[in-house]
Amino acid sequence: MHALQEFAIQHPQINKLWHQESNYLAFLVAKDEADLFSLAEEATKKGINFSLFREPDIDNQLTAIAFEPGTKSKKLCNKLKLAGH
Repeated sequence: MHALQEFAIQHPQINKLWHQESNYLAFLVAKDEADLFSLAEEATKKGINFSLFREPDIDNQLTAIAFEPGTKSKKLCNKLKLAGH
């Protein structure tokens, strides 16, 4: 949820459009911080907007990323598992 809040602040127009047209969320799980960094790098290469969240209580480790909605983000994350499964 922290990453989503960061995304809403950093990308208000994309967030507004998502809220009006879809409002769907998917919570996915990456293996570790290195995988999150890899996802962010790939998103940058593919022109996908995203926001990072670093956990202040865990030495500012990267713990979450929120990606803009859309086909490119879905394809980027298609190998990640749903949280809780």
